[in-house]
Amino acid sequence: MRDFLLRIQNLCLGFQTEAGYLRVLDNVSLDLTPGETLGLVGESGCGKSVTAQSILRLLPCPPSRVEEGHIWFDDKDILKLSQSELQDLRGNRIGMIFQEPMTSLNPTMTIGNQLAEPLRLHRKAGAGEARAAALDVLKRVGIGNAEQRLNQYPHELSGGLRQRVMIAMALICSPQMLIADEPTTALDVTIQAQILDLLRTLQKELGISILLITHDLGVVAETCHRVAVMYAGRIVETGTAVQVLTDPQHPYTRGLLAASPRYAKKGERMPAIAGQVPPPGKRGQGCPFAERCPLVMDICATMPPLQGDEHKAACWATKT
Repeated sequence: MRDFLLRIQNLCLGFQTEAGYLRVLDNVSLDLTPGETLGLVGESGCGKSVTAQSILRLLPCPPSRVEEGHIWFDDKDILKLSQSELQDLRGNRIGMIFQEPMTSLNPTMTIGNQLAEPLRLHRKAGAGEARAAALDVLKRVGIGNAEQRLNQYPHELSGGLRQRVMIAMALICSPQMLIADEPTTALDVTIQAQILDLLRTLQKELGISILLITHDLGVVAETCHRVAVMYAGRIVETGTAVQVLTDPQHPYTRGLLAASPRYAKKGERMPAIAGQVPPPGKRGQGCPFAERCPLVMDICATMPPLQGDEHKAACWATKT
């Protein structure tokens, strides 16, 4: 039996808007074991970042509301934790790397003070101890001239260095789990490769679990043990990275692979998935991918279950 560090069960979540209540996540179920990297993949608007923020309860409530479901972390339901228990969890047992470090780092604080803050909060560390730990973690994530960097502000660093600082902040309290939300989106290709290599190295050295959110299946191939494909707020396929990337069962996963530059055939026009992800409130009762699917059938007017053993897909047209 697998030993789960994180388990999301049937999570349904939405937002109250001027147009009424809109469900954004629909029966989302995910699990993550100790020392594992799970890739959560999908187009923009599929619900990946909302899922990540739900784990740490970062969404304001209202307007967000959890209709049903559970988020278990180390046998505790995060949705039932008090504010003090949440404070102990955030940045301490679960670290988060946000998409855009320039808007996530405080422009008025030095790098050293920002790294020291979680240590003072969670470990009651003194100034000397916090500075030594900050220096050590900067070196661990491959930042040269670490002493100098401690006294600099975010705007004085390059995009790649700011992202490494974000990783350092997420690691400084030695968490059991990292949530990395599109950690390489704003970086050039060379720096992307360095950041991904850094995450792989840290994962092996520290044994932490990583939930990696991305739209790039090439990143999944290089980094992840397992993958969950999300579309319109639902998980439509899960399995090991090898299973999903070499034998995709859902038409949406096949479309993502075909549209990826990393998997495109040289000299051929790269295909694209027609249409767009339906927004909340316009997803209907059946399969949300039906309007874009080349295999659509009458039965697709009914929502398909996620079925299979280790490799699962939510599609009437394919069997795992």
